Amino acid sequence: MNGAEVKRLSRLVFLGTGTSQGVPIIGCHCEVCASMDSKDERLRASVVLESESSRVVIDTGPDFRIQMLREGFESLDAIVYTHEHKDHLAGMDDIRPFNYLQKQAMTVHASDRVEKALRRDFHYAFEKLKHGGVPDVHVSRIQDGESFMAGQMSWYPLSVMHGQLPIHGFRVDNVAYVTDASAISEKTRNEMHGLEVLVLNALRPRNHYSHFSLSEALDVAEAVGAKITYLTHISHLMGIHSIVEQDLPQGVRLAYDGLSLARKGGEWREQHASWLDKRLKS
Repeated sequence: MNGAEVKRLSRLVFLGTGTSQGVPIIGCHCEVCASMDSKDERLRASVVLESESSRVVIDTGPDFRIQMLREGFESLDAIVYTHEHKDHLAGMDDIRPFNYLQKQAMTVHASDRVEKALRRDFHYAFEKLKHGGVPDVHVSRIQDGESFMAGQMSWYPLSVMHGQLPIHGFRVDNVAYVTDASAISEKTRNEMHGLEVLVLNALRPRNHYSHFSLSEALDVAEAVGAKITYLTHISHLMGIHSIVEQDLPQGVRLAYDGLSLARKGGEWREQHASWLDKRLKS
């Protein structure tokens, strides 16, 4: 890691906690999609990790632009990608304002396969002769088993399976973020030992071929043994947020858009985004 000074993770913000279609889903009138509770409205899954002086986004889905505006973010140090599916990649073009504001290319950390998808889907950003108004990107390759620096923080890639597709979760300090997983090897679980916070996907109560169900996610959470686990990448089929939360075991919570975790006095404490506070009062 080139001897760079490593900063501690100080805050995690849930930008989106929904599955690939988000919640509510177009044309669906189920009780979740019709809910007036803001915690039942979920943009596509993404988080921000911050140190005292830097900010990194994991995944830029189709809602990336509105997520940045909603949180009021005007600076971004890097992007880290879990995998190449559109609900995690499609918003990359909207890094352009950060290029303009920061007068530099955006570093994106990606596996070889994700880089190929970026070059295919956003080919205009990688052409030798660029037209004006295109994303300025510098790709840094993620290698399995090798830590890397992003936003002055040390990141370790966690290898997990998404159906038949190998993808990455990430560990930063004593926090791990895993989304879209359907299987986690014993080796990777050992690499998650000693976590204080685990963020883990849980799609719905019944099984799915490429995502953990609720019961599967709870089994993983118990095996990993983090002090607290937050479930994300949630479908409308999971049910009403307030009702599902009542039945979760101690130490497991449903994440929701606008929730953040801040390190205070050595402990992680929940906070709420100012935009969410305004909505809850209205």
